[in-house]
Amino acid sequence: MATTPDWVPAGVDTGTPSVARLYDFYVGGEHNLDSDRETARSALDALPGLDIAISANRAFLRRAVRYAAGLGITQFLDIGSGIPTPGNGNTHNVARDVVPGAHVVYVDHDPVAVARSRSILEGDPASVAVAGDFLKPKNILDNPEVRALIDLDKPVALMLVAVLHFIEDKDDPWEKVAQLRDALAPGSALILSHAYVQKESGAGTTSEELQRVYRGFGAQLQNRGPAETGRFFEGFDLVEPGLTGMADWRPDADTESDHPMQHTGVVGVAIKN
Repeated sequence: MATTPDWVPAGVDTGTPSVARLYDFYVGGEHNLDSDRETARSALDALPGLDIAISANRAFLRRAVRYAAGLGITQFLDIGSGIPTPGNGNTHNVARDVVPGAHVVYVDHDPVAVARSRSILEGDPASVAVAGDFLKPKNILDNPEVRALIDLDKPVALMLVAVLHFIEDKDDPWEKVAQLRDALAPGSALILSHAYVQKESGAGTTSEELQRVYRGFGAQLQNRGPAETGRFFEGFDLVEPGLTGMADWRPDADTESDHPMQHTGVVGVAIKN
């Protein structure tokens, strides 16, 4: 019988994969279990290049955080943050390269993600990780630990990176995002990425096989295009170049490759006036 790692909080079902722990496996992290690794390998088989797309998503996050910090935004609310990745590519690391002392709140509903984030951030007075459910935005906004670090009367970078494609239409993610947007002060930014693989795009197979893998453990992966994803930005002004594929949003000069999967997804950054 396999021994449960000491970083797994009590009560976690180690036999059921987790979206956060799958993502951790994809990016080379150490906080994933046998059930996650087996499912992640099936997902990679279902959609070749998925790991490349996820790396492109992380690169977009870093560029977008640098952009927001460059505008003078010093508060970052990262919802669906997952487990911190190895190295210095996490929101608090990137933001503080531009704005030392930036306040960062990570929010996730996965107990491993929250526990590991809290452990990593221990002793950091300007960052915290809290348990929260995107489907209950008011609870996130009213959380005392969130309010201790985030002043909603000042600009905030609201981050919804690789999270909305796990929310079904029946749960009206557009209305949930609207509640979060409405709580933000003028000058705030919305940083968002959403999975999208077009059929016949040349970017591997379609997403249908991948969706079946995720449905196997209860996750509903949505494949929304620019029109549906663009609705999340209502009331905000998209910055150039607007909605793009992941690697196409203000790319760095040293972009690793031109693999088609780098250009999947729909991403954007918008500002509240």
